[in-house]
Amino acid sequence: MRAGSWLGALCWGEGFRDRLDSRSVEHSFITDWLSTQSQVVLLIVTVLCLGAVGKGADLLVEGAAGTAVKLGMPKIIVGATIVSLGTTSPEFAVSVMAAWAGEAGLALGNAVGSVIADTGLIFGLGCLAAVLPADRYVLSRQGWVQFGSAVLLAIICYLSWFRLGDQAYIGRPVGVLLLVLLAWYLWISVRWARRGQKKSDAPMVGAEGEGDEVVEAASKSGVKLALDVIVGLAIVIGASHVLIGAVTELAVRWGVPQVVIAATLVALGTSLPELVIGLSSVRKGHGELLVGNVIGADILNVLFVIGGSAVAARLPIVEPTATVPEIFLYLHLPAMLLILILFRIFIVSASRRGQFRRIYGLPLLLIYLAFVTIPFILEK
Repeated sequence: MRAGSWLGALCWGEGFRDRLDSRSVEHSFITDWLSTQSQVVLLIVTVLCLGAVGKGADLLVEGAAGTAVKLGMPKIIVGATIVSLGTTSPEFAVSVMAAWAGEAGLALGNAVGSVIADTGLIFGLGCLAAVLPADRYVLSRQGWVQFGSAVLLAIICYLSWFRLGDQAYIGRPVGVLLLVLLAWYLWISVRWARRGQKKSDAPMVGAEGEGDEVVEAASKSGVKLALDVIVGLAIVIGASHVLIGAVTELAVRWGVPQVVIAATLVALGTSLPELVIGLSSVRKGHGELLVGNVIGADILNVLFVIGGSAVAARLPIVEPTATVPEIFLYLHLPAMLLILILFRIFIVSASRRGQFRRIYGLPLLLIYLAFVTIPFILEK
C-alpha cells in the first residue's frame, strides 16, 4: 500500500478505509504484536529498524552498482530495470491481491499516487541533496517511455469516463496491452543499454575513477551480487513495514490525529523503501541509480501494477461512495501529468548540461506537498 492508498482512504471516506484495513492481513501480526508493547520497546524497535533500513539500502545499492559494472551496463539502466522491479514488486502483489479481493479501485490510486511520490518526493529530495547526473542517451529514451506510459493511462481513463460515465473502468484487454508494453520495455532497455555503451554521454561504470566500494563489489560473483540485491531489498521492505507500524502506534498513543497519521507517517512509510534506496544511492555517489529507479518505477507502476491488476479484475475509475467520486480524474491524473511534464522539461534541460540543477527538486517537491494537502481541504 503506497501513497495512493492513503489518499484514496482520505477522499473515499471511512467505509473505504475500514474495508482496506480489514484486507491488510499482511500487517495484522506485526500490528497486533506492536500494540501490546510498551513505549520503550516501541522506541527501541524504531531505532533498530532505522538502522536496518539503512544497512539494507547500502547492501542493495552496492549490489546493484556491482552488477552494473560486471554487466557493463550504465547504472541508470540497472536502476530503471533491476532495482525498479524489486521496489515495485511488493506493490504489484498488494494491488493484484486487492483486485482479486474485490478492492480493484485500490490499484489505480496506488499506482498513480506512487508515480507522484516517486517523482515529486524521492527525485525532488534527491535532486535537492546532490547534483544528479543526466545521461542524454538514456533519458531521451527511458524518459519518453515514462512520460508516454502516463499519458496513455490518462487517455484510456478519460476516454472510458467520457464513454461510460460513472461506470468507467479499465478492463482486462487494456491490462494485457499494458503487460505486453512492459515486456517490450524490459527487452528494449537491454538493447538500448548495449547500444548506448559507445554513445552514452555519462562515463561507463567500471571506468577509471570508480569508487573503491564499487570495484570491490564488482569483484564478487554474479550470484553473490544478486543475493546482495535480494537480501538488501528484503531488509528494506521488511524493516520499513515494522518501522512505520511502530511509529504509527506511538503516534496513536501520543494522541496524534488519525488524519495526520494517514497523511504523514503512512504516506512516508509506503514510499520509504524507494526513498531510502534513492538517498543511499546519492550518498554513495551513485546518483544514476536514483534517477533510473524513479523513471523505471514510474513506468512499472503504470505497465506492471495497473496492467497486472486490470488482468485480475476490472479497475473502476469512479468511486460512487467517495466524498468526491471523480477524485481520481480530478486530482490524481492531473497531478501525475503535471509533475511528469515538469520532469520532462527538466530532463531536456539537464541533458544539455549533463546534470540536473539542484533547484529542479524544489517545484517537484512542492507539487507533491500540494497533492498531499488537497485531501485535507476536500474533507473540510
